[in-house]
Amino acid sequence: MTEHFQVHGGARLAGEVDVVGAKNSVLKLMAAALLAEGTTTLTNCPRILDVPLMADVLRSLGCAVDISGDTVVITTPATLSHRADSASMGKLRASVCVLGPLVGRCKRAVVALPGGDAIGSRPLDMHQNGLRQLGAHSEIEHGCVVAEAEGLHGAQIWLDFPSVGATENILMAAVLASGTTVIDNAAREPEIVDLCTMLQQMGGKIEGAGTSTLTVHGVDALQPTEHRVIGDRIVGATWAFAAAMTSGDVTVRGVDPHHLDLVLEKLRLAGAEVSIVPARPHPPAGGRGGAGPPPTAGQAFRVVQRDRPKAVDFVTLPYPGFATDLQPFAVALASIADGTSMITENLFEARFRFIEEMVRLGADARTDGHHAVVRGVDRLSSAPVWASDIRAGVGLVLAGLRADGVTEVWDVFHIDRGYPLFVENMVRLGADVRRVDADPARA
Repeated sequence: MTEHFQVHGGARLAGEVDVVGAKNSVLKLMAAALLAEGTTTLTNCPRILDVPLMADVLRSLGCAVDISGDTVVITTPATLSHRADSASMGKLRASVCVLGPLVGRCKRAVVALPGGDAIGSRPLDMHQNGLRQLGAHSEIEHGCVVAEAEGLHGAQIWLDFPSVGATENILMAAVLASGTTVIDNAAREPEIVDLCTMLQQMGGKIEGAGTSTLTVHGVDALQPTEHRVIGDRIVGATWAFAAAMTSGDVTVRGVDPHHLDLVLEKLRLAGAEVSIVPARPHPPAGGRGGAGPPPTAGQAFRVVQRDRPKAVDFVTLPYPGFATDLQPFAVALASIADGTSMITENLFEARFRFIEEMVRLGADARTDGHHAVVRGVDRLSSAPVWASDIRAGVGLVLAGLRADGVTEVWDVFHIDRGYPLFVENMVRLGADVRRVDADPARA
């Protein structure tokens, strides 16, 4: 991988940026299309590498998938393959979300253990235990999750932790099970609500979306639909942090600011001025099965930072807490803030690998187990750094904006997996960020 970003420090970001559909939602919605024979259309999809990778997974199961701009059209056949063990499975973590739909639809599944970001262990125990309570037999065999059931039935399921992936897989299996399933301690993320909305449009009967208890009344069959993917709150928060770090003035459009209530409050504590601004309405998705989310008057916000940010403490927790995906941005902000910040990571033990790269940039940071103490400095110093995952890569770019000289960020394919037009948006906001190919044969 010879491509890298050159980040020239010193820029102040200002202007407007549009956020499209959520990476953490679109991939699960694509998997949900497996539950209904016929053609499902998803709009407002992000143009990121993970979308064609998931399309390859669906094609390996017998679907036809067409990607055109921000629209993904999935045609699901009457008979699906139950084996999801293509090469693409090893390239993205979200590929495991085909497990629930395959068990629900085919009553059996062989799903290769997924790949994705290097942020720590993410076991599938809760996924499997949930399927077992629904009546499936599930084991790990030869590098695959193997699940099979003569028929699925409703169950009372308690999750030890509000896992997003486990909630999604159990939900998508339960929607076609006989009887009623109750998922307690379910994940509450907006992406879960988006999945529930699409499943309801398809004919699913689900109560409690957005709460810790989901009640699913199984139905015999679902119908295809058309659905608009919700805006990506993690990408929206990225631009909010970028404004705060560069003493900038950025308006973020396309994401509901209420999905970022805690994030925006933390930035206010850091000294930023945060306001909700009128959104430009988008056309409803329409189509068979109902429309997607209607235009929302408050789906835009503005972040203005006039002085050096103040130090703020962050603790990662499941939604509505501070998202673990945003922890690298919290560390980056703390590294140049006035004062000392404590960052606590409660979800993924390897997230703090990012701090090793921040130290290369001159950050004064120390880790102790799940905690990091970061003492802010006025300016960082440029250095070559390496991205270990999507958010760490973007965090390093943000840090590079506050470093003297030119910072090289390597392994930027991670960033391309989660951020469409990342460099273009940076440049549009006033940053000097360039994509460089170091291979002379490709120059």
